[in-house]
Amino acid sequence: MSEQGQSVVELQARWDKIRVANVYDTLDAMGYGNQCLDLGIKPLFPHRHLAGMAITVRGSAYPVPRSEGAEWVGDYFGKLRTMLYPGCVVVVETGGEPHAGKFGEITSWALQQGGARGIVIDTMIRDWLGLEVIPNYTPCARGTTPIESSNRWQINGLDVSIGMPGTLTARVRVDPGDWIIGEADGVVVVPKAIAMEALVKSEALEAKEQGMREDVAAGMSFDDAYEKWGRA
Repeated sequence: MSEQGQSVVELQARWDKIRVANVYDTLDAMGYGNQCLDLGIKPLFPHRHLAGMAITVRGSAYPVPRSEGAEWVGDYFGKLRTMLYPGCVVVVETGGEPHAGKFGEITSWALQQGGARGIVIDTMIRDWLGLEVIPNYTPCARGTTPIESSNRWQINGLDVSIGMPGTLTARVRVDPGDWIIGEADGVVVVPKAIAMEALVKSEALEAKEQGMREDVAAGMSFDDAYEKWGRA
């Protein structure tokens, strides 16, 4: 439970109503303007919205052939599945391997069944057509690929601090429990230490913008609506 006694799912439902640009503006005003991931990392299906708490995964290119005694990625995947909970988002730092699909359709079904609302990968994922039909699940990546990750990539850490490529900074730190908010504009990371404050302020900003939107759509002039709401 959160400090305010709300579950992750209840908080996730609140975050899910806020556009990512308003989350970014809130963070920027709070002094956290470098929380946007590289703009190449976006939902594969742009009309979906992602909000959830991070479960972090760190990986690297796998030695080929596999070294004697090296741990297989499947062992880590099994452990990852035990860490899932409703409202989580799996965030994967791949270590720079650019071509292989680190997760795909079937592994994403396993994540979704464990409660994950989506996955954020700093490189590639597989199985576009299969991912598209998974309900209540938003995959974010640079794109899709047919290339299998076996013998090319491995998980080597779970529930650790990771660094994802940033837009205004080289890396954006992601800690377990940080909030991940994403949609077609991009993906931002809300540090858990300021998450509740950022949520309340983002909701207030969203309400202003929605009021502006509704008044303009109803025929009010931009100038009058801006004077009323102060949001453009």
